[in-house]
Amino acid sequence: MNGHEPLNSDPDRDERSIRERLARSIETLRGSTVPDAPYRPREHGHVVGDRTFEDREVERYWLNAPFSYAAVTHDDDLNQYHYHVVEPELDRFERDLLEMLYDDVRVSLLYTTRDGDPQEVLRSSLRDRLERYGVEVAADGFYRLYYYLYRRFQGFGALDPLMYDPRIEDISCDGYGIPLYAYHDTYQDIETNVSFERTELDSYIVRMAQQAGRHISVGNPIVETTLRDGSRAELALGEEVTPHGSAFTVRKYSDEPFTPIDLIDVGTYSIEQMAYLWLAIEHNRNLVFAGGTASGKTTSMNAISMFIPPRSKLITIEDTRELSLHHDNWLSCVTRERLDEGADVTMYDLLRSALRHRPEYIIVGEVRGEEAITLFQAMNTGHTTLSTMHADSVQTVINRLENEPINVPRPMVQSLDVLCVQTLARVGNDRIRRAETIAEIEGIDQRTGELDYTDAYRWDSSTDRFEEGSKTLTEEIRAERGWSKSDLLRELNRRRQFLEFLHERNISQYQQFTAMVDRYYAAPDEVMERIENAESDPNPTRTPDPETASDGKGRRGG
Repeated sequence: MNGHEPLNSDPDRDERSIRERLARSIETLRGSTVPDAPYRPREHGHVVGDRTFEDREVERYWLNAPFSYAAVTHDDDLNQYHYHVVEPELDRFERDLLEMLYDDVRVSLLYTTRDGDPQEVLRSSLRDRLERYGVEVAADGFYRLYYYLYRRFQGFGALDPLMYDPRIEDISCDGYGIPLYAYHDTYQDIETNVSFERTELDSYIVRMAQQAGRHISVGNPIVETTLRDGSRAELALGEEVTPHGSAFTVRKYSDEPFTPIDLIDVGTYSIEQMAYLWLAIEHNRNLVFAGGTASGKTTSMNAISMFIPPRSKLITIEDTRELSLHHDNWLSCVTRERLDEGADVTMYDLLRSALRHRPEYIIVGEVRGEEAITLFQAMNTGHTTLSTMHADSVQTVINRLENEPINVPRPMVQSLDVLCVQTLARVGNDRIRRAETIAEIEGIDQRTGELDYTDAYRWDSSTDRFEEGSKTLTEEIRAERGWSKSDLLRELNRRRQFLEFLHERNISQYQQFTAMVDRYYAAPDEVMERIENAESDPNPTRTPDPETASDGKGRRGG
């Protein structure tokens, strides 16, 4: 395994011999001191050293500076990229010392009553133990030890450097001794130099489950859970259900959720489509985002939910928490499996309960079972709903809704207004996510009895462009609002101009974006006037309000 956890430098030496050898070394150093100064690379030396590779190096960048970095290499013969995690190297004495510290610092952390920064608590605990041992270490050595303790107790172990990489979306372990793979936003599926052997992988899986408050065992070998940073993990223990050994996949949580501007920037939706969806959300239309695995449907639903008016009461219901919204009146609900003698709390239970909270908008993470009936009942009683489904076409969504195990009656399915089908496609060597179809559900055809729908927008894969089809939803909204056709066109144009302005000015950080949307709802004429004034300004870096200025993406993966 890359890194040093567990650190078995000599299989024939047991813990007792390690402690005896360390005790002899410590006695000779009794009374020495440990550096108390903050780490300064120029003064104290580098914690992690330079590394060279046999293959051609493409790039390197920091993961958790100054402790770890990533180096991407390319094997020109095999035409393959490899991802190398580079961490501090420990000498033999440091490795043995770290094994003792794992036990002693863990106990210290369990019983500490100190408040404050967890990292400072860990540094203090490490400093206390080293002074008690009488071990003299330089500042770089102290911080090498600190890094591995932090990685073990406050991070994600050997996975920690990968979790710091904002360009990685998910991480997969397929069994014992098999290199982990990561989905990278530049290199797609790339092999890493991190792997686990049997004992350490089994222990790691159990520890991941325990830290998330879940139980995994041979009798219950599969667990889906949410890690403490919000990342989603699917865990499998042993070889009974995964013959190559324990396995896991981590779908990383993004501290910075994608906004509609991000979806425009990466080409998943166009500005025209986003203005159309904004109008639909504001006017209480029901939406479903469908697509295959990793097509980005949950990301898109989360982003487009930022168009929900700011004072609306909003409830989200999920199996594992993925949605991240910036609304004050937001109640987040997550399902729970049976604990001891308690009962399961299912999506169906949460959805029934949610209706008693009188929400204006209900967002369901994924529709897959009996909760769909309740969801469509909510649509029929005036609640605006958004949800996702696994399906690769409009007709597949309809078939899934009408048949086992969901079984929504066809007259209820017509309560759905807009269906966005996304796809993960390949253009050249790049994987891209696109809204393949945005369809409007029109109702039941009286002649055939089938559910009618029309494509409002469709993606042309040959040109990578979105084509506009026929739309009735905007006409329905026009009639509801009492707008003339010119009023409707003016409103759509204003929203396109608003989104285009934010896109050009790189205002994509979600707090900045939602602040601008909130201001638009409060005073649309004033906001558009300021945007028009800013657009006429020759300085392209200025924004209509300094409070919403963006200094760039500051981006993350996922």
